[in-house]
Amino acid sequence: MDHAEAIAANRANWDERADVHRRSEMYDVDAFLADPEAVSSVVRNDLSVLAPHLPETGVQGKSLLHLQCHIGTDTLSWARLGAVDVHGLDLSPNSLRHADRIARADGRELAWVEGDARYASTLIDRQFDLVVTSAGTIVWLPGLTEWARSIHDLLAPGAVFMIRDDHPILGAMDFEPWEITDDYLGGTGPRTYTDSGSYTENSAGQITQATVHEWRHDLGEIIGSLLRAGLRIEAVHELPYMDWRAFPDLVECPEGWTLPGRAPRIPLNFAVVTRKV
Repeated sequence: MDHAEAIAANRANWDERADVHRRSEMYDVDAFLADPEAVSSVVRNDLSVLAPHLPETGVQGKSLLHLQCHIGTDTLSWARLGAVDVHGLDLSPNSLRHADRIARADGRELAWVEGDARYASTLIDRQFDLVVTSAGTIVWLPGLTEWARSIHDLLAPGAVFMIRDDHPILGAMDFEPWEITDDYLGGTGPRTYTDSGSYTENSAGQITQATVHEWRHDLGEIIGSLLRAGLRIEAVHELPYMDWRAFPDLVECPEGWTLPGRAPRIPLNFAVVTRKV
């Protein structure tokens, strides 16, 4: 299967997931809209990483692009925090339809762009103060070279990019028992599997376009692609929490989910902050 076929299959899968996620308790969109001060837990975690690289006013007054924005609750959260000219880009048109409805229900007209994050700079003809992406994004991209170059081109001089995502070691591991069972290093093509559910509660059997394709990207590839694109690395973090319950051993914590005290200490998330010089 070539990349175009794999991406088309993933788009169909995420079009269906968007409906499932919009009505899920995990996203709880109605409660999110009912509280105009609410900010998603994903964005709170993102902001904890970004804050040292921002002025005291944070994202207020900063133009912002959110790559792989899905149904837009995180994108809207950035707008609620004071970001301006907020754009969200996603591969799934149905995700963007939900995102637009959610933003309009909050009284906001944000800009939504359909397309592949690798080529975002060919779809958006402007630059931003901040570009962000987080929580389950780059495994859906076949390669990172074009992605990193696109981010570079979308950043204004002195602007900041942040990625926070599931740590790539998790994709190589099985947890019953704990052992390495798959590739950590990238470059071997997609990992293809079938799953009729999603990461939200009670979703098994709700996805008919169930075959998806993910690509491994180790930390060396991620950081190297950003450096080769001309960005300056300001921070790299390996974090003990993640935004979703990726496996049953995880327990709730203020940031989302973490390993219990008896478990081996491994990173669950990573974050990289860069600046365009």
